[in-house]
Formats: sequence, structure tokens, C-alpha cells
Amino acid sequence: MRAYHPLAAALLFGLSSLADAQPALPTNAMHALTWRHIGPFRAGRTKSAVGVPQQPNVFYMAVTNGGVWKTTDYGRTWNPIMDDQPTGSIGAVEVAPSDPNIVYVGSGEGLQRPDLSVGNGMYRSADAGRTWTRLGLRDGQQIPRIAVDPVNPDRLFVAVLGHPYGPNSERGIYRSVNGGRSFERVLYKDENTGGADVVLSPDDPNTVYAVLWEARQGPWENAAWSGKNSGLFKSTDGGATWTPLAGGLPTTADGLGRFGIGIAPSNPRVLYVTATAGDKSGIYRSDDAGATWRRTTT
Repeated sequence: MRAYHPLAAALLFGLSSLADAQPALPTNAMHALTWRHIGPFRAGRTKSAVGVPQQPNVFYMAVTNGGVWKTTDYGRTWNPIMDDQPTGSIGAVEVAPSDPNIVYVGSGEGLQRPDLSVGNGMYRSADAGRTWTRLGLRDGQQIPRIAVDPVNPDRLFVAVLGHPYGPNSERGIYRSVNGGRSFERVLYKDENTGGADVVLSPDDPNTVYAVLWEARQGPWENAAWSGKNSGLFKSTDGGATWTPLAGGLPTTADGLGRFGIGIAPSNPRVLYVTATAGDKSGIYRSDDAGATWRRTTT
């Protein structure tokens, strides 16, 4: 099974939606721009990154077995901010859109690969990463995504993938309405199927899209497999009820693996999905809030 990197997918979604929202530039407008490495200078994978809209100089990044790093000078220098915590394996970092001091971190990278690392639950900072409180979901082991309500920093959804090598019950999509002091599981299949992604519609935080992924790592390298319970789901009542989405997306008959999902900020009815599904792998687009889909690239 070929894996898609969630951060790469998120960047692609962001660039696509930005292109839709902005007027066309002259073809030579960016010819003088070049890429450069802004650090931090370390080996390994970068699993998640987020900026702070109210503070354009501030960014957080999460790396596997490297903790969380923060820059306050547009990436010129980076500082580790979670080295005093009992895990360095990070799957997700998110800043509350309405309060940049509140930062949530999900531990456990959630990439389902031979050299993965697991975590020990959720963390929260109320002072922009200076101090941390350890929360729950400690047996989830892999937390690949967090979605925070745009107006209520205490309301969040968490995708919990679960144990990579065996079954466990703490999997699926969880919701908290009290800043992570407690979590309620709102979408669940079984002890083999976990949550791989979750996003909120930018115009309605009660509209939630989530991905479940039935996956397992084997006892030897490259022995991974995906099962029949993987899929994309939608809720329009804040996670109380869920509807599976299909309408042109790959199915288990196609060898479905993992979905990743993003929403165009300029038009919440436009959705993009990355799919691993054999010869039907690729990027899919919906223009009607998930009712129907078409593949845009392989």
C-alpha cells in the first residue's frame, strides 16, 4: 500500500483553494522566487505544521520522535517546546483559531509504516506552548489529526487511529466540549478501525468530515494491510449522527486504503480527497459538499 503524507495533502489542498480564491498572476510573477531550507536542521519526518493567522510570524511544527517546535520570527530560528513531556512522537498540532494561546497536540504519528512511533494521548497548552497539560486518549497511541472549532477554543474533534499492531477499543473520532478535560467518542466502527482525519467546514462548525481507516501493521516490514471498514463520513449536527459518503469515491472492492480530506476555505462546498486504492488512487474533488466526486489526478 502506498502511503500519502497528510501534511503534503494539506499543503496541496491549501494551494488549490488559494489558487481558486486569488486573481490570476502574470506568468512571470514568481520566476525570481526560490526555495530555501528554514529548519530546524534535524533528520526525520515532519508530520504536522500550523501557522497563527493573528501572528504571521508564528508557526508550530510537529515531528516524529522530535516533539513540537515553534518559531516567532517567520522561521529564521526554531525552538523545541515539548521536550519536558513524556513523548516525542507527535501526530498533530493545532492552534485554536479564536485564541492563539491555546495549542492542542496529539501524540503518535499515525502514519502506519514499518518504522512508526506511538504516543500517549492528547496535550494542551494555554500559554502558547510554554507549559503543557496532559489530557486523555492515552491508549489511542496514534493521533493523526485535530480540528478545533473556529469560535469556541474548548470544542474540538480528534481522530484516534489506535494501536498499529493489534486491536484496541480507544479508536475512532472523539469530541470534547470542555477543552479536552473529557472526550466523547462520536464515530466508531470496531476495535480494528481508527480515525485517520477530521475537518470542520469553515462556514459551519457543526458540519464535520471524518475518515475511518481499518489498518494494521504486520510483525515484519511492509506487512501492512487495510480492511473493509475504511471510508469517508459526514455529520451536519456536530457529530451526533454520521452519513457515509461515496458517489464516485473508491470502495473496498478497489482495494481502498486511506483517505485524507481538505476543504476549500473560499468555497466550503468544494472538497478534495486523497485516496489510496490501487489503480484508482489519486486526488478526488467534490463540488457539492461530498455528494458526488470525480478524480482530478492519479
